[in-house]
Amino acid sequence: MIPFYIFYSMFGFQRTGDAFWAAADQLARGFVLGATAGRTTLNGEGLQHEDGHSLLLASTNPAVVSYDPAYGYEIAHIVKAGLERMYGENAEDVFYYITLYNEGYQQPAEPEGIDADGILRGMHLVSPAPTDATGPRSQILASGVSVPWAIRAQELLANDWGVQADVW
Repeated sequence: MIPFYIFYSMFGFQRTGDAFWAAADQLARGFVLGATAGRTTLNGEGLQHEDGHSLLLASTNPAVVSYDPAYGYEIAHIVKAGLERMYGENAEDVFYYITLYNEGYQQPAEPEGIDADGILRGMHLVSPAPTDATGPRSQILASGVSVPWAIRAQELLANDWGVQADVW
């Protein structure tokens, strides 16, 4: 059995972080899914419930492999790679922390020729600028729930300012 622990992200590494360190000491493997991550939801419950730092806390634990995916197809690649890394032929004693959001936005199909290695390295080209465009160029970096906003910024830069931007 492969453990998947889904929890309210604000009450994860902040409130039970010692348990995650103990799990690492015990060579635990599996997936820890921080639901409602980010600072974009649960405003009615006050700022103490807006989690913008679990990913940073998770990254301090050397046994934790952390990701902040934006799209379902990214999660699929991360979970597949995680299963291989934790349970494959040369298994490693790590566990995965993956942020999940409850903000509604469109989930696109996986693009043809997706850079799966880039997803696993933590950065891949999501929306390239037109190659035939002229004018200034820029790069926009985003993760998780901010990726759709970055794509909107890409459109605004192109339409209003003539700046061509890649979104990573």
